[in-house]
Amino acid sequence: MTDDLLPSPLHDRHVALAATLGGFGGWSMPISYPGGTVAEHTSVRESAGLFDVSHLGTVAISGPGAAAHVNTCLSNDLGRIGPGRAQYTLACNESGGVIDDMIIYLAADDDLLLVPNAANSTRIVRMLQDGAPEGVTVIDRHRELAVLAVQGPRSAEALTAALGAAGAAVTDLDYMSFTDIEGGAVRVCRTGYTGEHGYELVLDAEAAPALWDALLDAVRTVGGGPCGLAARDTLRTEMGYPLHGHELSEEISPVQAGSAWAVGWDKPSFWGRDALVAEREAGPARRLRALRATGRGVPRAGMTVRDAAAGSAVGTVTSGTFSPTLRTGIALALIDTEAAVSPGDALVIDVRGRALPVEVVKPPLVPSRVR
Repeated sequence: MTDDLLPSPLHDRHVALAATLGGFGGWSMPISYPGGTVAEHTSVRESAGLFDVSHLGTVAISGPGAAAHVNTCLSNDLGRIGPGRAQYTLACNESGGVIDDMIIYLAADDDLLLVPNAANSTRIVRMLQDGAPEGVTVIDRHRELAVLAVQGPRSAEALTAALGAAGAAVTDLDYMSFTDIEGGAVRVCRTGYTGEHGYELVLDAEAAPALWDALLDAVRTVGGGPCGLAARDTLRTEMGYPLHGHELSEEISPVQAGSAWAVGWDKPSFWGRDALVAEREAGPARRLRALRATGRGVPRAGMTVRDAAAGSAVGTVTSGTFSPTLRTGIALALIDTEAAVSPGDALVIDVRGRALPVEVVKPPLVPSRVR
């Protein structure tokens, strides 16, 4: 681990497991384990996998008017959910680009927990602190809390085994809901980033190693194991889920990225509202599309997408990988609206001077079992 990277609370556990570590959002995190990314990916699709995602930020927002304050800042409408529910939302800039995407947990109108991406956490904290009404506090808990994820069709079975008596209270959670167990020491959320049934757990960093050990034993019992961020990326790409810095950025709006469903269009104010409303009315110049290779080759971010017949450039790959489930190359790409592509249409990706034929498909590329 280099001196400028922050260690996960589980760093020693990853070293003991011979994980390949790498920088991610300023943190040293496990990219893969000795079995390899494909095996980790497959375990999540077929049984269960355990992820350390403690690089994700954790921001506590509390006090009278906390929910109302957040609702004037972030894109989605907290009025759509109630206590005990989670919501996907966005922080946008004045031009409608996405500063960050995140999950927010609403325990009460005066008690919220926000989980932004690692690289943007400090900025989001500052933005929410600016203009916060008297009595509303925004506290960065990034170094104090750990976040673990158990994902896969047998995740409920593994979680029940690891948590013992408390497990029965969490495995029946609805999607995008949460509950606190062990006297509030652990928040268990029915959320995830893989397209599979799964859970994310938020707890004090000091308590994370013991819970990791219990979860890893349980996950191994059902046929899975530890998973790194490389598998998390292939899993989310198969679902067509965006990754900030790829499908969402300060130059890519939710309207372009197919995330307009996470915007509370009827709210009178939130960051970037005017620009987003104008773009929706005018129509975006480009839209995010999912692509599946019909020839041999693996697309990568930054590659040019071309019209199959004319050869003219019509877009750019934002994420590309080999799909372990489909056994072929897949990609997400921003395609010019003028190209008028739709599912079933043929395009090509310029893979280092070679034309890789691809088909436009409707995501998810692999059936989702998240609900």
